[in-house]
Amino acid sequence: MVDFGGWEMPIQYSGTIDEHRAVRKAAGLFDVSHMGEIELRGPQALELVQHVTTNDASKLVDGQAQYSGLTYPAGTFVDDILVHRLASDHYLLCVNAANTEKDFHWISSHAGGRDTEITNSSARYTQLALQGPQALSILQQMTEADLASIKYYWFVLSAVDGVPAIIARTGYTGEDGFEVYFDPSESVRVWNRIIELGSGAGVLPCGLAARNTLRLEATMALYGNDIDDSTTVLEADLARIVKPTKGDFIGRDSLLRQKEEGVKRKLTGFEMVGRGIARDHYPVWIDGVPAGTVTSGSPAPYLQKNIGLTYLPIESTALGTTFDVEIRGKRIEARVVPTPFYRRAK
Repeated sequence: MVDFGGWEMPIQYSGTIDEHRAVRKAAGLFDVSHMGEIELRGPQALELVQHVTTNDASKLVDGQAQYSGLTYPAGTFVDDILVHRLASDHYLLCVNAANTEKDFHWISSHAGGRDTEITNSSARYTQLALQGPQALSILQQMTEADLASIKYYWFVLSAVDGVPAIIARTGYTGEDGFEVYFDPSESVRVWNRIIELGSGAGVLPCGLAARNTLRLEATMALYGNDIDDSTTVLEADLARIVKPTKGDFIGRDSLLRQKEEGVKRKLTGFEMVGRGIARDHYPVWIDGVPAGTVTSGSPAPYLQKNIGLTYLPIESTALGTTFDVEIRGKRIEARVVPTPFYRRAK
């Protein structure tokens, strides 16, 4: 157990590799109640969401979610978030645990007199994530909602084991699965019920370590490692969540300028060619010159490779380009490869 964003969190239960493979082949259950929830309600809630985020929330309908960036004027990250539209005047933002208070104050300070109530609702929600190819069949035993009809990045309001819940077809593992939000008083009971019903299907409880290796294989950015207040959305290779045509938003001018001038560096995936594991923060070298650090790196248990992410100069990001990672004082060769490293079969 470790402190994580003020929460006591499990690194692993039975072992990182077993948990990782369970999610890829069967199912894994994560307690991600540390994630923060911020709700915006009122006639101008959408207007505020549009002002503080990079994606276009006007495209959402009730029951739909989107990945987005909460940005500073420089186009860098306050946080990366999920925006859920509960109603035309009601939005639920899922934010990173360590950033919850910061995000809440940032959004509040930019409300600009809009008729919107902003609430840090984190204490109202437990969040459990059931991920993997068996997730649907396990969870379906606990709800009357037709889970198969829920599209990726959509959600329904229903009950799970008799508890009112938001059931979202989202996740941070690269697998199919669901993230379920409900009253914290029911956390232990619902958790135990999922483990009981999923035991025959191979479900395992999973900790932070497997969550990290799974999201890295799927090339999902981690705030504080791959993205932060010094990296822009475009540099993070997330141009898909920047929608300048929606109108003005915080960071829009900077991102348009950067797009016009061209990004100078980009978050890039690599695998090790030489023997060695590229860990977070290890130095990166290009032609004998220091060129930054590994932002995320680890063995990939399912792919059975040593992989990582790093910011490289744009001229060094072509597939097949080689560079070195310094591992225990030795420079070991790495190669730029396509991302995501892992993509599940449809």
